[in-house]
Amino acid sequence: MKEVAYAKINLALHVRGRRADGYHDIETIFAFAEHGDVLRVEEREHLSLSIEGPFAAALNGDGDNLVLRAANVLREHCKTREGARLTLDKRLPVASGIGGGSADAAATLRLLNRFWSLDLCEDSLAGLGRGLGADVTACIKSRTAIGRGRGDELSPAEVAVKSGTPLLLVNPGVQVSTADIFYRWRGGDGGPLPSDWREGRNDLEASAVAIAPQIADVIAALKVAGGDAARMSGSGATCFALFDSEADRDAAGARLAAARPGWWLLATRIR
Repeated sequence: MKEVAYAKINLALHVRGRRADGYHDIETIFAFAEHGDVLRVEEREHLSLSIEGPFAAALNGDGDNLVLRAANVLREHCKTREGARLTLDKRLPVASGIGGGSADAAATLRLLNRFWSLDLCEDSLAGLGRGLGADVTACIKSRTAIGRGRGDELSPAEVAVKSGTPLLLVNPGVQVSTADIFYRWRGGDGGPLPSDWREGRNDLEASAVAIAPQIADVIAALKVAGGDAARMSGSGATCFALFDSEADRDAAGARLAAARPGWWLLATRIR
């Protein structure tokens, strides 16, 4: 069996304030790409993880990996000692604002729920994911939604972006720390999400650009390439833009790849 860990996109991300628990109250609109990391599972007596793919070197397979943590949370919840050999094909950049670790944890819960025939419902899996990270709940569902609180209080997004919309993800090849970006957040409540997410913003963008100025270069390049609503996702450094057609997206991607061969690009669509 296998499961896709769909890349997460924050179409808009408003930080409303700091919380006493160390997190921040946010309002965001989550969307998901059709592509992401891929997790495979085979029968084994014990639980193990191996990592392959273009970004495997940035991770390790020890007990602190979110994939193994998610597997152990599921085993403990269901009082089972089932084993599995997990293989993570790490296709998304690490620490890049598109939910790589959270999406991997969510895919682990979905995959092992099927593989071990546990029959937990989606909401039960989302509840387990809440303790693994603020974005894991949204990544369990991997559908467009509004996130509030830490981002794990989900509600349907009445007006977002249509499934199948061409999407281009671009990362300038730098990693930024989510904790550092939130720490550097300027503070102050800039207001709630507007009814049209395109009129929103990403309140973490300024902090991220201060650490990694290349992010501003990516956003500018996506706008020049004709992308709609070019913006940073999450805490960065990956940015995105939407396009009217796959041909427009691919032409923009080809121009960026030629001009910036060191940048990572993924041509995909909104799930």
